[in-house]
Amino acid sequence: MTLYEHWLQIATTNATALALVDAASGQHWTFAELHARANAEPVSREPIREARGRGVDFLITALASWRDGNILCPCENQDDPIPTTLTPPANACHVKRTSGSTGAPRAVWFTDEQLAADAHQIVTTMGLRNDWPNLGIISLAHSYGFSNLVLPLLLHGIPLVLVKDALPATIKSALQSFDHVTLPAVPAMWRAWLGAGILDQRVQLAISAGAPLTLALEQAIYEQCSIKVHNFYGSTECGGIAYDRSTLPRTEPAFVGTAMDGVNLAIVNTRLEVTSPAVGLGYADGLHDPSLKGGQFLTTDHALIKRRDAVYLQGRHGESINVAGRKVSPQIIEEAILKLPTVIHAIVFGIPSKNTERVDEIVAVVHPEDGAGLNTSTEALSLPAWQRPRRWWVCEDLRPNSRGKISRSQWRERYLQHPTGR
Repeated sequence: MTLYEHWLQIATTNATALALVDAASGQHWTFAELHARANAEPVSREPIREARGRGVDFLITALASWRDGNILCPCENQDDPIPTTLTPPANACHVKRTSGSTGAPRAVWFTDEQLAADAHQIVTTMGLRNDWPNLGIISLAHSYGFSNLVLPLLLHGIPLVLVKDALPATIKSALQSFDHVTLPAVPAMWRAWLGAGILDQRVQLAISAGAPLTLALEQAIYEQCSIKVHNFYGSTECGGIAYDRSTLPRTEPAFVGTAMDGVNLAIVNTRLEVTSPAVGLGYADGLHDPSLKGGQFLTTDHALIKRRDAVYLQGRHGESINVAGRKVSPQIIEEAILKLPTVIHAIVFGIPSKNTERVDEIVAVVHPEDGAGLNTSTEALSLPAWQRPRRWWVCEDLRPNSRGKISRSQWRERYLQHPTGR
């Protein structure tokens, strides 16, 4: 069954039910009205159709693309390139872009069946419900937003409330309009909302993805708001991988959740391999890459799998820091730094040491609260001496991007070009 055929079933079954709300304007559409508006769009025979923005027009373009058999290419920015120079696979219907947090962004082809599988796995694993509308704050164009917001709406009838921004006042106003909501977000948003004191029991299902959710933040939200934030781990190439189904805050920072419904996990040379019907066809750049093929994706994450498919991340391939022959994952150091009371964001990486015996020096870039000092004493930073950063750069420009990520490779390059890093 094609995605459009799935949509026709949903639009017919839920014709008079509320489908979409624009919180800023107050406009709303039923499933029948959304279908009628999409059906009025002119037919396009272009092979690839772009969808931009975060409003109703994005959804209309997606439906029109499914109807006309175009390949849908969601774009976050006006300058996002469309992969028109390559011949797509015959059964491709969609192209996603990776975040580029470990290198240059890449595009990935997907079929109808793969997108539908990802949506089904998310709905069943997380328990998304028709009476808990999704608040749409994260980007619709990114893999996280498309799979958690767009596909549940169009393929499963989960209503969507579009919110113009993530400012606490905006989210507070949106929450007051509904009795119960599902709120997918990224850690930086959760931190801001907690600090503003706007979270309450209207948030029936809280999800965090895009970047590591620290134990301290998760615990603070639970203690102050009685809301359990569920960590969600996935990748553009394969969709959802693992989800923390527990009802209490995690106690181990390496634990990211258990395997999603329909996802099989294995360890191959210490790296996590995902087998799932949601794994994409391959990269659109045409370069041979054995990590993505045949329904399997070999991630760049080193991991352990313990009881009942529980996933424990041990660092990312190629990112470990070599300090005098001992290797440490930068995520471990970041977790410790983010426990410091004044630190908002932090990123850690290694640079070549002038002392050849050490190989690498540990660098920490931090963004503290406005006007706050930074206490990096041994007592404040609970790390062994050899894991403590030797260089610190306080930089207020350090912020997550629209995907909730901070690129370690980009900040490493920026540091090396800065006078501090020379």
